Amino acid sequence: MAPPHPHTPSRRRLLKSGIVLGAATGIAGTTTAAAWEPARDPREKSMVNVPFEGFEKVRTGLIGLGNRGGGQDLRFAAVSTVTAVCDIRPERVSRTIARIMEQGFQDVEPVGYSAGEEDFLKLVQRDDIDLIYIATPWEWHYRQAKAAMEHGKHVAVELPISPHLEEIWNLVRTSERTRKHCMLLENVNYFRPELQMFNMVRAGLFGDLQHGSGGYVHDLRWPYLFGGAYHPEHWRRRWQTRMNALHYPMHGLGPVSASMGINRGDRFDELVAVASLPKALALFREEDSRVGPDHSSWQDRPYISGDRHTCFLTTAGGRFIRVEHDVNSPHPYTRETTLTGTRGSIELDNARVYLESLGHHDHAWRTGGAYTGILKQHDHWLWPLLERLAGQYGGHGGGDFVSIFRLVQLMRLGMTPDIDVYDSAAWCSVIPLSHESLKTERLRPVKVPDFTRGHWKDARPTFDRPQPDDPQLRGR
Repeated sequence: MAPPHPHTPSRRRLLKSGIVLGAATGIAGTTTAAAWEPARDPREKSMVNVPFEGFEKVRTGLIGLGNRGGGQDLRFAAVSTVTAVCDIRPERVSRTIARIMEQGFQDVEPVGYSAGEEDFLKLVQRDDIDLIYIATPWEWHYRQAKAAMEHGKHVAVELPISPHLEEIWNLVRTSERTRKHCMLLENVNYFRPELQMFNMVRAGLFGDLQHGSGGYVHDLRWPYLFGGAYHPEHWRRRWQTRMNALHYPMHGLGPVSASMGINRGDRFDELVAVASLPKALALFREEDSRVGPDHSSWQDRPYISGDRHTCFLTTAGGRFIRVEHDVNSPHPYTRETTLTGTRGSIELDNARVYLESLGHHDHAWRTGGAYTGILKQHDHWLWPLLERLAGQYGGHGGGDFVSIFRLVQLMRLGMTPDIDVYDSAAWCSVIPLSHESLKTERLRPVKVPDFTRGHWKDARPTFDRPQPDDPQLRGR
C-alpha cells in the first residue's frame, strides 16, 4: 500500500472543513435549510423591472485600482465622467488620475482617496456620483456595495457581490429598500460568442434547452496566487484556507443562466457539490523556485478548498447546469460553456456546434468556418455597433468595454439593467451553497433561495432587447 501523499490533509480536518473524500455512497435523504428567506421589511419592494432614473451624463466613482480596477479606469472614463477614485495605495490613485486626464475626455480631475482602508466611505458620501464601481478584494465587496446604496448610489461590483449567503441576501434587501441597483459587472455575458449563443437560443435553434455547463477553470498559481499580481499579495490565495467552495464560478455560469432564462421563467432549485483533495497549492509552494522561504504563503493556514470543484444545479423547470471551478491545477483556461437542447448542442470553448434545426443529421460537429458562419448570423447588435471602440479600449477582446458601455447606456436612457441584483445573487450563491453542500461525507443537496420572492415566474427582457434610440449614437 502506497504511503499517504505528503500534501494530503488528515481525514478529520477534511471532514471538518467540508472536503468530499470520494467515499459517498448515495444522496443524503434530506436537504439543508440553505433556502432560508428572511422576512421582507415593509420598506423593501421588488427591484424587478425597475428602471434607472435616466442621466444626461453618468458620474462614476471607482473603488479599487489594482489588477482589475487599474485597467477599467480608462473604459469608464471613455463613457462616463469619473469624479472620484479610491485605493489604499496613494501611487495607484495618482496614476489613475493622471491616466484619465491624459485621455482628454474630461476637464476636471477626479478627486482621490487613499488615506487607509476606510477612506472609501468619504467617496460614497459625495453628491456628484451616480454609479460606484468596486474592484477590491472579495471581503470588501459587501461593505462597499452596501455603503454605496445606503448613500444613494447605484453600484457595479466585480465578481462576486459577496461569498457569504447572509451578505448576499442583505445586498438584495438593501437594493430593495434604497431603490438603487446592485449588479455584477459580469463581462463574459457581453463577450461576442456568448451573446451570439444567447441569440441562437432565442431564435429556437436549440429547441427546448435541457442542460448546459459553465464555470471557471484557470491555472492562477502564478502570478495571481503566489506571484504578487494582486494587492495585497495574499488576498485571493487565502480564501482557499477559509471555504471549501466554488469560489469563482460566475464567468461560465452567467451566460448559461441568461440563455436558460434563469429568474425570467425558470430559477435555480437545488445544488449538490463534490470536490477533489487540496494538494496543488501546498505542492506548488514547496517545489516552485520562485516561492522563497520568506514568501507570505508560508504564513497561510492549511489549504482546505479542493483543487477541483464540480456542482450540479437543478432548476424549477427540470433542467440542470454543471458548474466547474479549478484555479489550482495545471490546466489550460476554459469556461466549459455548453448548451444542449432538443434540437442541438454548442460548445463555445471547443468552437463547435451541431444543430438538427439547421439540417445537421450526420453526427459531425460544425467547426471552423461553418461554426463561425452560424454564429455570425446571430450577432448581437452591440458588437457591430461597438466593434471599433471595443478594439480600441480592449479588455478581454473588447468584452470589458462593451459591458461598461452597455451599463452606462442603460443608466443614461432610463432602462432596466441587463443583469440585476437577483441575477447577481443567484449566480454568486453557488459559492456559499457549494461550501454548505460539502460539509459532510455524503453527497448533500441544498436548496437555492428564491431571491426574487416569486417574480422569477414572470418573463422579462434582458439581452434580447433591440437596439435603443440613443442620442449619443445616432448616425452610427
